[in-house]
Amino acid sequence: MQSKYISLLGLARRAGRLSMGHDTVLEAVKKKKSKLILFTSDTSERLRKEIENEAERYCKDVKIRVIGETMDEIHFMLGYRAGVISVNDINFVLRILELTQQEENAYGD
Repeated sequence: MQSKYISLLGLARRAGRLSMGHDTVLEAVKKKKSKLILFTSDTSERLRKEIENEAERYCKDVKIRVIGETMDEIHFMLGYRAGVISVNDINFVLRILELTQQEENAYGD
């Protein structure tokens, strides 16, 4: 079963509010557009550190989360293979965080 927040990510992508992949996420961070950065469960520690360091440098209020899905699952669900995703709209971010919190509570994680 697909998570509700993944459906919302698909909507954000169609609305042009996502940056997907290393280079586009770094660009969003440097332009201070990024509000939430999501790493897939199979991203490397090196990639996470690089993006986190840039986020700390350029936009300190960005939220960072690791999701349970892999790059291949994101590719299947959103049509683009990426290990890192930036959500660049605060309204999408608030709803995504709410949905992920609900799922964590429901599954007891």
